[in-house]
Parts: sequence; structure tokens; C-alpha cells
Amino acid sequence: MKKSLGQNFLIDPNVIRKIVNIIDIKKKDVIEIGPGRGAITEEIIKKKPNSLLLIEKDDKLFYELQLKFKKNKNVKVFHADILKFDLEKIIKKNSIIFGNLPYNISSQILVKILRFKQWPPNLNDIIFMFQKELADKIIAVYPSPNYGRISILSNYRLNFIKKILVSANCFYPKPKVNSMVVHLKPKKEISFKIKKITNLEKVTNTLFSNKRKMINKNIKKLLSQNKIQSLPDLQLNLRPANLKPEIYYKITELFEKS
Repeated sequence: MKKSLGQNFLIDPNVIRKIVNIIDIKKKDVIEIGPGRGAITEEIIKKKPNSLLLIEKDDKLFYELQLKFKKNKNVKVFHADILKFDLEKIIKKNSIIFGNLPYNISSQILVKILRFKQWPPNLNDIIFMFQKELADKIIAVYPSPNYGRISILSNYRLNFIKKILVSANCFYPKPKVNSMVVHLKPKKEISFKIKKITNLEKVTNTLFSNKRKMINKNIKKLLSQNKIQSLPDLQLNLRPANLKPEIYYKITELFEKS
């Protein structure tokens, strides 16, 4: 595959089975992002889903997939860039989404889902392969060394269910790092009332722009002095990574009222 697309193909059959067996997909509507040569796809088909939608950007792989699965009437292949594709529009109720994501855009794909207008979405389960370092950040809880911006965003809308460590030896070409499969479920109920998740992105971006410095200066870019004082839990002498996720959600709620 073209190096620019950053994809490494999963070739270990035991790992492929383990990923697809994370959840029962029989008679369910399934989506797969970046199916590549169709290794995970074949295993999904064995489990008899109701429908399977594949989204592949690479020209050559798209035609290969069309040819490979043309006899499977419940399989549809989209030739598209996932970052430009209207994913939310094609998702049927209670869908499950799989993806061995290209490392260079994997966080953008996750954020794309977090930005869905409808929440809870029609999506029931998300099973994504990430570079291990990124996966550790996505599922990190406060306080831990990996806790940061992407942890705060993910935690707002997703529950972490399960993880599977995948060795670099399970891929071709072999990447320089290990990977991790993460099973996430969209939260049905969220106790905070943030209107737009992009505002939470702005808040975390602003406060994490100087990770090693206290938040006392950057918070003033977001909130007035009165609003800052209305948050008794907010300690201005802390660094961004020392604030609980709930504080970020409260800051965002106040930011939206300004």
C-alpha cells in the first residue's frame, strides 16, 4: 500500500479472530474503516452480519475489495476518504464499527465520531486499532501519566470496555511500534450539558497549549474573572494534566454561556 496512507496490514489470523470475536455481530449492521486487503472483512463475513459497509480510500485496494466480495450481496464498498466521508449519515441503528486505522489519521477519525451531531448516535460499539501510545492516551483516566486532551474528549462521550495488545510482528509491513485494539461504547447519558463538543476541544486546546505551566494565565482566555471565581473546584496553580475531566466539562459549560 502507498506509504502516504500509513497503513499496515494485519496478517495474524489468531489476532484477527480475537478482534472480531470481541462482540457478537450476527445479524447486526457493521461498518469497517480501512479494510485494506480484507483480512478482518473475511472474518466479519463468517459471523453473518446483516450488512457490511467497507470504506477504503486507496484506489487499488478499493477495486480489489469490490472484486473479492462481489458475490456477497450484503457487502457494499465505498471508495472514499474517511475524513471527508459523511459517516454519520450511513450508520444504521445499533451499528458496530471496526477499523484497523492508519496511524497518521487515527486520532482524527476518533474525533470525527465524537463530533457526531446526534448523541447518543446510532452506533452501539466502536472497535478500533490504534498505535499503542495513542490508545493508552485515549483510555487514560485521571490521574495517570497518559492522561491528557484526547482522554478528556473521549471520556466525555465514550465508555472504555476492553483492550487487546497487538505486537508489531502481527503486521505487514512491520511497524516500529506495537498496536492496541480498543473497544469503546458511546455513552447513553451524559451528566454535563455541553452544546458543542468543538467547544470542549477549544477549552482543552487552550489549557494544554502550555502543558508544563499553571493554568492561571490561559484560563483567562476562556472565562471572565467572575466565571473563574464561580468554580470553587478550580485551582489556578495546577497544570492542565492535574485537572479532573469534570473540571474541563464545567469550564466548557461556562465558556458556552459567555
